[in-house]
Amino acid sequence: MSARPIKRIYFDHGATTPMLPEVIEAMEPYFAERCGNASSIHSYGREAKRAVDDARARVAKLINADPKEIVFTSGGTESDNLAIKGTAQYKGRTEGHVITSGMEHHAVLEPCARLKTAGFDVTELPITRDGFVEPVAVEAAVREDTVLISVMMANSEVGTIQPVREIASIARARGIPFHTDAVQAVGKIPIDVRKDNIDMLSISSHKIYGPKGVGALYVKAGTSIEPILHGGGHERGLRSSTENVPGIVGLGKAAEIAGKDINECNERMRGMRDQMIESVLKTVPDAYLNGHPTKRLAGNAHFRFDFIEGEGLVLRLDLLGIATSTGSACSTGSLDPSHVLLAMGLKHEQAHGSLRITLGRENTHEEVRYFLDVLPGVVSKLREISPFGNDRPMKGGMGERCVQ
Repeated sequence: MSARPIKRIYFDHGATTPMLPEVIEAMEPYFAERCGNASSIHSYGREAKRAVDDARARVAKLINADPKEIVFTSGGTESDNLAIKGTAQYKGRTEGHVITSGMEHHAVLEPCARLKTAGFDVTELPITRDGFVEPVAVEAAVREDTVLISVMMANSEVGTIQPVREIASIARARGIPFHTDAVQAVGKIPIDVRKDNIDMLSISSHKIYGPKGVGALYVKAGTSIEPILHGGGHERGLRSSTENVPGIVGLGKAAEIAGKDINECNERMRGMRDQMIESVLKTVPDAYLNGHPTKRLAGNAHFRFDFIEGEGLVLRLDLLGIATSTGSACSTGSLDPSHVLLAMGLKHEQAHGSLRITLGRENTHEEVRYFLDVLPGVVSKLREISPFGNDRPMKGGMGERCVQ
């Protein structure tokens, strides 16, 4: 086993990313000397408004939108809520049909649940074993009263990239607004809202090396949507509240950087990810890859290990200086098995034994090698003390590139 690394290793970029130095530098003036309110008409205010407009243009460019179609929010959760509630309940509508999937983030599932209690019907589409929402299932679920379809672009846990263009085309052909939670996808895969037939798309700054507490919602011109926050009418009336100018500037800078080096970063991370997957499945008995082996985010490797608990694995790795997760980090400490993995067909005990690795631009092959050196021993030790150990075969087989 290799010696403990001098510095800690961060393999949890799906939860959040460190702000880039360039982002911090761009934001810094707007905390003090450029302190204006973007709605004020004096020079300080005009300066702030120019900064907000510049950031809006940068975010729009990243997804090939018009700057006027970008609405700044407090983050991905608010963007999802605005898209779903603001569309479904447009002009006081109290009933209708909404289509989503069983593997969405809670920021989509929870507003859909609220709509259901308010009188709407909600269909949660089934998921394949590889973590796909099949377009044919979407088409079969459409009804005359369907008012919204919302399917995420890339899953936050297993990293599977969804066939969004095909699903959105089904919605477009039937005149149904289509929303995608692209929080995990923006800055990681090329996105073109025009070619992809997308009406609304959610973005979160802290997933692309920007600050926390700021995000955006792309709303295609002409989309019928109304605000869920009411006040001074900021952001063209769709999101009232004094603009978070430093945060918006940071998001704009992060979007600009992401657009410039997306291909280079993906190539590096894909190489490390594939090395990790190949080695884990060869060296750790009873290990499996969750999600599709290739149609996944470049930095995502999601495993399950029989006969252990994922929480224990995360804690043991943390003691060795490696930060990972056992699922989404956005459910406030819940120990329930992942709803994503259950939707994909895993049993409860299988879902509990999961480990998510999400690589970032600063990770290195040396860090990956250290992880691969220590993981087999950690898994072996946990299995020795596992309450599931008595169920383990004497000789465990090696994992396969699929969900079992």
